[in-house]
Amino acid sequence: MKISMNRQRRVGGTRLLAVSIALILAAFAACSQNAGEAKDAAPQKTERGDMKPDFPFRGKIIFQSDMDGDSEIYALTKDGVQKLTDNTWSDEYPRWSPDGTRIAFTANPRGNFDIFIMSEDGSIIRPVTDSPADETEPAWFPDGNALAFTRDDNALWKIDLKTKETSRIIPGFSRTHGLSDLSPAAALLAFTGHRLLGWDVFVHDLESGRSAALTAGGKSCRPHFSKDGRKIAFVSSKADGKGDIWTMNPDGSEKTRLTERDETSDYYPAWSPDGKYIVFCSSVEHSYKKGRWSLFLVNVESKKVIPLFSGFERSLFPDWH
Repeated sequence: MKISMNRQRRVGGTRLLAVSIALILAAFAACSQNAGEAKDAAPQKTERGDMKPDFPFRGKIIFQSDMDGDSEIYALTKDGVQKLTDNTWSDEYPRWSPDGTRIAFTANPRGNFDIFIMSEDGSIIRPVTDSPADETEPAWFPDGNALAFTRDDNALWKIDLKTKETSRIIPGFSRTHGLSDLSPAAALLAFTGHRLLGWDVFVHDLESGRSAALTAGGKSCRPHFSKDGRKIAFVSSKADGKGDIWTMNPDGSEKTRLTERDETSDYYPAWSPDGKYIVFCSSVEHSYKKGRWSLFLVNVESKKVIPLFSGFERSLFPDWH
């Protein structure tokens, strides 16, 4: 179960490539002169009210999709789809801030990936990280003043959004780890950690500094806390060899399989605000880099799976506010 993000870069003719690079550098300069300077011009937004979800859910779900040819970030409501980013590079892995006013995401306008923050409508884009390393997979701390992120796909770091100070979160965890999520109710950070064979879900106590494995067998990943912190949704391929959505308590007890669809890979879970549903992505392909991935809901109590949004090649990494 890979935890790396898509690193593919656009390839074109020599002349087109030179023009593209010039445009990318010019656009990036507008938003990265320093970490506190806002991008003046908001991207062109596309309202797609004709693309309505299949289920009239409440709230707003942000996600990554290549429906316009490359990875952009979109917002889905019961009324339709709004395009939040619009550029020539990859915008990926959006995450709502705890108060729902900001979105953290990953983008690669200079080739490598960095963390950015934008307003909920896609305006006022600000850079958060700026280094030669790939910095991906942001997750908000509950107070909204810091982000956890994965650096170079092998370790978790924290960045203070005011001071820009960065530090390793779990310096004692020697194996590759990432894809973190923080509990809104306790000083706990859940993450995907590498085993000798495969990946498992771990939890790290930010107060005591201790880490513990919540799963075993090397077949689990991508933990996500419920909004009240009482449950963790995660992915496990233990049952069907492909991937299903499961839940468990923060101590690893009461593991429950929610999706029982042996023909599909069900990944990337995120909780609804009321805890009644989990949004996830599903495909007959196992790799998120190919095939058609669509958004689904699963009712946590009844385990009923509900189609939510489809029709395009890859809709991934949903987050619900």
